[in-house]
Amino acid sequence: MGRIFETRKTTMFARWNKMAKLFTRISKDIAIAVKAGGTSPDSNPALRRALQNARAGNMPKDKVEAAIKRASGQDTKSYDVVIYEGYGPHGIPIMVETATDNVVRTVANVRMHFKDGGGNMGNTGSVGFLFKHMGVFRLNPEGIDQEALELDLIDHGLEEMGEGTGEKGEKQLIIRCAFNDFGRMQHVLEERGLAVLSSESEYIALNPVELPEDKAQEVLEVVDALEQDEDVQKVFHALA
Repeated sequence: MGRIFETRKTTMFARWNKMAKLFTRISKDIAIAVKAGGTSPDSNPALRRALQNARAGNMPKDKVEAAIKRASGQDTKSYDVVIYEGYGPHGIPIMVETATDNVVRTVANVRMHFKDGGGNMGNTGSVGFLFKHMGVFRLNPEGIDQEALELDLIDHGLEEMGEGTGEKGEKQLIIRCAFNDFGRMQHVLEERGLAVLSSESEYIALNPVELPEDKAQEVLEVVDALEQDEDVQKVFHALA
């Protein structure tokens, strides 16, 4: 087990209130989870996951409770999760996960961001084969026997495990499994009482691409513009 590969971070939200954007994303995750499985975290793994990420993002309890209450109301918005694919500058594959109540608006905005940044939006499947859909769990490594945990989790779908860092440079233990094993892995980690900081589904690039810094910056500017869009939840790219 070594340091796990992670795509480079952008200077995202430089022109946006980062915390507000994060809370909006989590609120949408809560709304989607409640619509699909109800308001009880005990019987709704997707809601448990959203609440876990809310805690990791320091989302105030009253905002979380308000999001659940809104999501359980009859007049609340319904969000469709739609994935868009395309190429950024210099042919870098990009996948964009959105949660939208207006697909016409969202597809127009995503296409605009690609075009304005020197890329182009493709059809479904145009770059998806260059990524692997995985469940990704981030843990506080303190007090964990990593070798023993790795051997234990192999029987429950573990594909990759290694060291990484959070946004503030703090050490994290990153666990990846096939997306189909997400629920099983989540259950196992909860059973063992491990301190899971966040759990997400992510698209991991199969063949990361390195670019000179000036060209890489052009790609990251497109990623940043997409991340700031109100309908965009997450952006994945193949830039190393």
